[in-house]
Amino acid sequence: MSVLSRVVAAAVGGYVLALVASIVLAAFMPGNRAEGVLWAMQLSFAVYTLAVIWVFAARTATRAWIGLFIPIVFLSIWAVWLTQGGVK
Repeated sequence: MSVLSRVVAAAVGGYVLALVASIVLAAFMPGNRAEGVLWAMQLSFAVYTLAVIWVFAARTATRAWIGLFIPIVFLSIWAVWLTQGGVK
């Protein structure tokens, strides 16, 4: 069950983390909006890779889930703030 939990954490949690990270990164990339989105999407592949490495390097599956959950919540709150007009 531990391995299955880690696989789900890596696949689903890593995807969600990369998704919210790309939203936040796109807001801060220099240049026009289209280039910023493209750069953020490219960097999201690195975020996903690091999330998968983290999940399988964590001591326990619970720690792996917590290690994904905390940045996902933080970045989600930040992304909502950015999309609601936090950055002009």
